[in-house]
Formats: sequence, C-alpha cells, structure tokens
Amino acid sequence: MKGLAHNLIMRGKIETTTARAKAVRPLVERLITIGKRQRVSDLRMLIARLPKQSAQKIYYDIAPKYKKRAGGYTRVLKEAKSRKRDAAELSIIEFV
Repeated sequence: MKGLAHNLIMRGKIETTTARAKAVRPLVERLITIGKRQRVSDLRMLIARLPKQSAQKIYYDIAPKYKKRAGGYTRVLKEAKSRKRDAAELSIIEFV
C-alpha cells in the first residue's frame, strides 16, 4: 500500500485494480488530512509513513489545496476494460 500511495501522490492519477484502488483510498485521504494541519509534527508523521519525497509533496503542495474541503480528496473511476491475463477489473484513482 505504501508504494501504491507513493505513486498516486507523485503522479496524481494511477490505473490499478478496483480492489487496490478502494484499499488505498482511505490511506491517502487520512494522510492528506494529517497534512492539512500544517504542523511540523505532522510533516514528521508523514515522513514516517511515506517516502520523504511524497510526504513533502503532500505537506507543501497537495494538502494546502484541500484546506477548505472536509473530505473526499480522491475519486475512483471504474474502467470498461479489464486486464487481459486475469480479467481483473481496472479503475483509475485520482485526486479531485
């Protein structure tokens, strides 16, 4: 989950299976909520849970954009296609 969250934060949008997208959504939203408080202790908490680069991106870039938003920072869009080898449903998870 940590790697999936890192990729989502750095790219802003990723394509993955529906199950993984639904699993990573609460993790990323919780991390953004932590970053919204803008305290040094919150930055340290983010660095402990994520790679430093993505923790800083949440703290300095992403969280300030959602300062007035109460929640729902990401959305999961189901795609019509499925993966060829195992027919897993694919989804796109992105920031709102």
